[in-house]
Amino acid sequence: MIRVLLPTHLQRLANVGREVELLVTEPVTQSTVLDALEASYPMLRGTIRDQVTLERRPYIRFFACGQDYSLESPESPLPEAVAKGSERFRIVGAMAGG
Repeated sequence: MIRVLLPTHLQRLANVGREVELLVTEPVTQSTVLDALEASYPMLRGTIRDQVTLERRPYIRFFACGQDYSLESPESPLPEAVAKGSERFRIVGAMAGG
């Protein structure tokens, strides 16, 4: 099981807590995690990535094992700790401005 942390606005939209667990098939990548998330919570489709191009939405960031994976290829494997469920895949709603 993959553990995913969601930002507050997505938690409310999906009516779930901060962390959700997903069954993801190998290989564990951003794409397979997001596919599983959108399949389990259809109300999140289009909120994290564009439905047509599947590109990450602006102001959404992905983190795993303390590293920013937002600009990595969506097909790149995520760390082993995320794939085994010992670490969480974090989806963060970034803020602009300063």
